Amino acid sequence: MRQRKAKDLEKRLRECSAYMTDGPGQGGRDYFGRGTADGGYHRDLFVEIGCGKGQFIISKAASHPEADFIAIEGQETVILRALEKAREYDSADPAGSMSGASHGRLTNLKFMLTFVHTMDELFDEGQLSGIYLNFSDPWPKARHAKRRLTHRERLKDYAWALKKGGFIEMKTDNDDLYDFTLREIAAAGYEIVEQTRDLHSSSFESRLTTTEYEDKFSSRGKNINYVKVLVE
Repeated sequence: MRQRKAKDLEKRLRECSAYMTDGPGQGGRDYFGRGTADGGYHRDLFVEIGCGKGQFIISKAASHPEADFIAIEGQETVILRALEKAREYDSADPAGSMSGASHGRLTNLKFMLTFVHTMDELFDEGQLSGIYLNFSDPWPKARHAKRRLTHRERLKDYAWALKKGGFIEMKTDNDDLYDFTLREIAAAGYEIVEQTRDLHSSSFESRLTTTEYEDKFSSRGKNINYVKVLVE
C-alpha cells in the first residue's frame, strides 16, 4: 500500500543517517567493518526483509549484541519510523528498553532503504545466518504470485546468501499466503523445522520477539502463522 509522505521526510532521514547503510560500497559487503584479514566475517549476520516500524529488528539487535542485523525496507516513510524508533531506543533510559533486553547502543544494527531484487546485489554467497520475513505483502492476485517474498525462486535466492545451516523464518496473519508458502517450500526442497498456525499458543521461541502489527492482531485473537526452514 502506498504510504503518505511524512512531514520533513528528507530532513528526518538525514538526522537518522548514522543508522543507515547505502549498500555495498568501497568497503565491500562488510557493512559493520568487522571483516577479518582473510576476508572472512566472524559474527552472525541476520537480515529482515521488510522491517515495517522496526520493533522486531530493534528487539533482536538489542537482545543479541554478539550478532549483527540489517533491516531492509523499500518505502521511505516506513523506514523513517523504524529509524526514529532505533534512535529513540538509543536515547532512552535503560529501564525503558524494549522486550526486556539489556540496554546498550545499537551498534550492531543498520537499516537499508531499498527493495530486494536479488540477494547478490547486496550480499555475498553464504554471508547470512538467517533471514526474517514478517507479515510480507500477500500479493493476493494469482498473476502476482512471483512477487510474493516466499515464491520458490525467491526462496532459492535467499538460500544462496545463507551459510550452511542458515534459516528462513516467516510469519503472517494471511492464511492463503501461508498455504502458498508451504507449497513453495516443498517445491524448493527445503526442510521445515518449525511450523504452526497459531504461533502464540506454541512454545516456539519466535513468539517472544514480535512486530507492532503482530501485537495488534494477536491481541484481537487472530492466529499468527509461522514456519522456519533450514538451508543445508
